[in-house]
Amino acid sequence: MGNELPVARACASRAPHYAGEMPGLCHTPCMRDIEGCVAQSMAAFDAYIAGGDGLRPRPGQRAMAQCVAQTLAAATLGRTEPEGQAPQRRIAVIQAGTGVGKSLAYLVPAIVTAQARQTRVVVSTATVALQEQLVHQDLPALARCLPVPLRFALAKGRGRYVCRLKLERWLTDPEAEPELGDDDEGGVVGADAGDRLAWLRARAQDLAHGRWSGDRDELPEPPEPAWWHAIAAEASSCTARHCPLYGGCAYFEQRKALSGAHVIVVNHDLLLSTLGSRQLPELDQCLLVLDEAHHLPAIALQQFGRRCGLTRLAWIDQLASRALKAGTDVEVEALAEVPAAAARLRHALQEVGRLAVQAWGARLREATADGQPLRVRLPHGRLPDGFDAPLQTAVQASATFLDALRALSAALRTALRERPDEARRLSQRYAQLGTLAPRLEAAHDTARWLLHEAAAGEAPLAKWFTLAAGGAAPGQDTVRVQAHASPIQPAGLLRAQLWGGVRAAVLTSATLTSCGRFDFFLREAGLADDPDVQTLEAPSPFDYPAQGALVLGGVGVDPRDSAAYQAAVQAALLRDLPSVRRGALVLFTSRAHMQRVAAALPADWRERVLVQGALPRPRLLARHRERVAAGQASILFGLQSFGEGLDLPGPLCEDLFITKLPFAPPDDPVGEARAEWLRACGRDPFLDLVVPATAIRLLQWVGRAIRSEDDRARIVCYDPRLLSTGYGRLILQGLPPFTRQTPTCGSEPCTPPMRP
Repeated sequence: MGNELPVARACASRAPHYAGEMPGLCHTPCMRDIEGCVAQSMAAFDAYIAGGDGLRPRPGQRAMAQCVAQTLAAATLGRTEPEGQAPQRRIAVIQAGTGVGKSLAYLVPAIVTAQARQTRVVVSTATVALQEQLVHQDLPALARCLPVPLRFALAKGRGRYVCRLKLERWLTDPEAEPELGDDDEGGVVGADAGDRLAWLRARAQDLAHGRWSGDRDELPEPPEPAWWHAIAAEASSCTARHCPLYGGCAYFEQRKALSGAHVIVVNHDLLLSTLGSRQLPELDQCLLVLDEAHHLPAIALQQFGRRCGLTRLAWIDQLASRALKAGTDVEVEALAEVPAAAARLRHALQEVGRLAVQAWGARLREATADGQPLRVRLPHGRLPDGFDAPLQTAVQASATFLDALRALSAALRTALRERPDEARRLSQRYAQLGTLAPRLEAAHDTARWLLHEAAAGEAPLAKWFTLAAGGAAPGQDTVRVQAHASPIQPAGLLRAQLWGGVRAAVLTSATLTSCGRFDFFLREAGLADDPDVQTLEAPSPFDYPAQGALVLGGVGVDPRDSAAYQAAVQAALLRDLPSVRRGALVLFTSRAHMQRVAAALPADWRERVLVQGALPRPRLLARHRERVAAGQASILFGLQSFGEGLDLPGPLCEDLFITKLPFAPPDDPVGEARAEWLRACGRDPFLDLVVPATAIRLLQWVGRAIRSEDDRARIVCYDPRLLSTGYGRLILQGLPPFTRQTPTCGSEPCTPPMRP
């Protein structure tokens, strides 16, 4: 294998290219243009604040709006004139503290600048909640007030929409060859076949009568994953305009809305997965805003990682069978090699799986009595003896198979153009192939990446295997095995895949600094030492010393003694929770610890506690709000996902308890591989990586407490390391300036600031 680092290919969409850009993108703006554009943006911003109901001037918000306006106005968009002139690139990284109102601070100047420069704005977020807030609240409010027309649209990936052709296939031929599940997804056959068919018929009726647009997110209840997988739209199975049901396609209806939108709201996953595909505006011709930007590095690693199952490989024969059947409709010489290639691929992957079970199966039985999978990372990315040969075979066989599928796909598309009367049957063939083809691509890439050896000075790939006990059903494997490979440095991926094409961008979040500095985020995001990047910290309008008390050092046990520390925290919570009068949130780093504390509560207190996972999140939060509104004490127990993005204003979170500093899980294979590489380079992964990431996570957690200028809250952190260690004190410097309290008596809870 060569030493070139494998980089994930851009999504090869067969969708039509993004409809033409607005005219006028042809110059580097002169100083007069920039000043005029900034002045226009800020006049619109000030007018909106002055005329908005309940809005009031906030210095941090206006400073952010000014920075956004200057950044987006100064960049070169499109081609440069004169020819050969270097384009001006501008990127702003802005931390906007809680309460700043960052959405408004970037939307108004971005929209005004885009309309002045005759281009579009792409806003990317990390969470569905913020996407929906922008599309259903913020942008409609702006559209009513701006003096020019504003059209906006929400862009989501194909997989969020139904494929009518697949749905039709299941309803017209329910006995058709089923999709076979892999290690993660059960097939759509089995004891639930009747329920599945009833569900599919109901969805078809909803589509036919206009009760459903085909968007998964509009369904009243989330569907069974396997049921949805069977009918979800996918680029690999889509014939686009050649599909007989193209005219009513939910996905392409969404695409039409995008072509006329001034503002397109996407998510980071979609933004990264469609780079180079022109499904979104070209990044050198539009204005880009990345909200919740602190998620971008982690999402980049997830996006470019690879994995494949090494057991339950019947899909290989199923894909080969479908290819040969499709070959009866078109002539493709390469199909002659498919049966042998499929057999070699299946045998090679089975051999890798057998070697993995032979090497680590005993550890699975010893270490996972609770049924959890065993994860085995390969130190320094080196494969054990014997793995290379079957992986080489897998790479070669899958490459042959893929070449034949590509030739077959091209032939089917040609046949669709030339034989429109057979469009329905040919499109079904194409869809059946495309549903399984991504698994073949994943197997090829994973095997290739497992064989990859890093060049001197190059960051290695993280490589690991997961082993899990198989089910008891006949024919199931005793052990299920998956292979994984992933880059470990998000910075290089983002520089190569994203930033090279961006001209004008704003990255913002409430948590971009670590220990009070931007350095860590800039390194992770691939923007460190970039001369076109500027940073700004827009201060929160909150009076943190008056509104919040931070209680430190509540437990005197070393957290490294896990059992003793968890017992001490449990005792402290049982002591402090009775002081809660309205809403409270307790954040844990361990699900097992959370459940033990919940089980240890006195019977009369268990009714006041709502534990994450006991109910769906919306119902859990609704019950919490109902209890607080009724004047009752209500306490939420949650993990990391409750420490970010949870909006509990006023009495819903007057007490926040942090059981332990939120260090990343110690068994994360990508983090382990990265720490190993940093140590090999003579660096300290704890100070370079672990502490800065923990500081950002803790900043997110404490941000749950104060959500408005009227809130008052007590924040209790039981972890003594914030005061007893140098890195803890460094983390503490990056938190908001709450009034700090240190308990003088372990038996007395501290009193929160009084609510006016």
